[in-house]
Amino acid sequence: MGMPEIPQTTPAPPTFSNPFTTRIFSDVAGDITIVVDGEPFLLHKFPLVARCGKIRKMVAEMKESLILSHTELPDFPGGPTTFELAMKFCYGINFEITISNVVALRCAAGYLEMTEDFKEENLISRAETYLEQVAFRSLDKSVEVLCSCETLHPQDIAETARIPERCVEAIAVNACREQLVLGLSRLNRGCESAELRRGDSPEWWIQDLSALRIDYYARVVSAMARTGLRSESIITSLMHYAQESLKGIRNCQERTKLDSGTIENEQRNVVEAIVSLFPIDKVPLSFLFGMLRVGVTIEVAISCRLELERRIAQQLEAVSLDDLLIPVVRDGDSIYDVDTVHRILVCFLKRIEDEEYDEDDCCYESGTENLVGPTCHGSLLKVGRIIDAYLAEIAPDPCLSLHKFTALIGILPDYARVMDDGLYRAIDMFLKGHPSLTEQECKSLCKFIDTQKLSQEACNHAAQNDRLPVQMVVRVLYSEQLRLKNVMSGESGEGLLLSSQKLSSGIPSGAVSPRDTYASLRRENRELKLEISRVRVRLSELEKEQLLMKQGMMDKSGHGGTLLTSLSKGIGRMSIFGGGPTEEKRRKANRKSRSWLESKTGRSRTESMY
Repeated sequence: MGMPEIPQTTPAPPTFSNPFTTRIFSDVAGDITIVVDGEPFLLHKFPLVARCGKIRKMVAEMKESLILSHTELPDFPGGPTTFELAMKFCYGINFEITISNVVALRCAAGYLEMTEDFKEENLISRAETYLEQVAFRSLDKSVEVLCSCETLHPQDIAETARIPERCVEAIAVNACREQLVLGLSRLNRGCESAELRRGDSPEWWIQDLSALRIDYYARVVSAMARTGLRSESIITSLMHYAQESLKGIRNCQERTKLDSGTIENEQRNVVEAIVSLFPIDKVPLSFLFGMLRVGVTIEVAISCRLELERRIAQQLEAVSLDDLLIPVVRDGDSIYDVDTVHRILVCFLKRIEDEEYDEDDCCYESGTENLVGPTCHGSLLKVGRIIDAYLAEIAPDPCLSLHKFTALIGILPDYARVMDDGLYRAIDMFLKGHPSLTEQECKSLCKFIDTQKLSQEACNHAAQNDRLPVQMVVRVLYSEQLRLKNVMSGESGEGLLLSSQKLSSGIPSGAVSPRDTYASLRRENRELKLEISRVRVRLSELEKEQLLMKQGMMDKSGHGGTLLTSLSKGIGRMSIFGGGPTEEKRRKANRKSRSWLESKTGRSRTESMY
């Protein structure tokens, strides 16, 4: 049988840094060529088959007639550099296993099937020993090994060896150990020491974690949460990772520079992953709003935005006005994202409703009453003030529709505002910024204002405001007339008395359950407290007027008649705190009210002071 033709080419020398094949087997020529990523290696079968199961199988399948074998190893982990190290191990040449090459060596050994079945202390065993005794015992070395898994191709081979999984667990365990050591050192330490300076900051490893890819980082954070790492450390790590990963995507101008949306997709994955990793504990509001703004810009998933809005609603009473001013990305729309704030308010009110129901259940089951009032009512009053300021801020926007503006006003219940001055200011600014509104639209907008809850200053301004409908001005003047009559006649506590009578008359009906009766009493109690708050506001106004009156009396102390007149007027105005007024005082009050009303309606209206 004829021999097949062999190409008449001179074999290339081995590509190793040292010609060790000649030195070890000086009288034996290379008999196998292995190509890795296009780079050929001229080697010898004997040392390879002694340690590599894969090459042993390949050699067994080769025909005996071939003098020089040629084969290729596709998708070799780590490429030619790692293959050279693996071959050195087969030839018995010493080299150092390091953090930077241990992952590639372990995967290459698995690829070549360098197990204990062929040789004791084979490459897989050596790499595993290094991982267990060196890499996984240190947090920063575990992070470095995990980063090496990111650059290894193909990446699924590292997962086959369970290297990322073990790195993640090692990082979590070492982080918890660092946390425990730090706590003990703070208890036992008497003075600063050089050894503890690094651990003095419980998050020294956060910078290392920021180098991880988002999928590996998410696995690490999840493992940390399972092993009991403090939520504060996890939140700090999430904030730092977001700050490092979301650079350059903060506004619409930078967003347009992204190439083919690749970076935008990466940023979207980062935001969605970080939001999914939030612990149960409260996350800082500034971070939540920052993530929400970025999420709006890059259009994250709806579920991610809703989760951010829900978490913001859990602590909405602590927000500032600047936090709520979320810009809109789309052109031609309003300046600020009103829909997002509206959804946040819906979540907040749902939370308040649940808290009130829970408190009702608790008080009903225990048989006690919380007449001091729930904490959720105080939160609702704070949010009411914040929303009024927000309405005033967005009101001048000409692109803001009346429907969105009224929806934001009407979503809050009446008891969320002690006074309507902030609401009046917002509506006045909206009317000023939208002069094309019809008379009917102005009327529907002004219906939200309760003239009984306006201060003296707001009533004075509304009475002269030519942007308000006539009906609104009449309501304000009528309320002022009633208020002045009550002040002069000492009946300003009438509303409080009625509320008190209403509360005391809440007798359970046979058709109403005791739980519903208790809830009704709670609502009436809340209305009573609001009435008390309004009376306090009126009292502060009277005290201011009293101070002005005293100042006037001091300035005119040399004129006895004038002093007596001022004193009598002051006593008449403060009769709310004295006995019942006489018939003469009532007649004077009526005459003063009529003259004041005529002067108000006849006076020219001025521009808005707000």
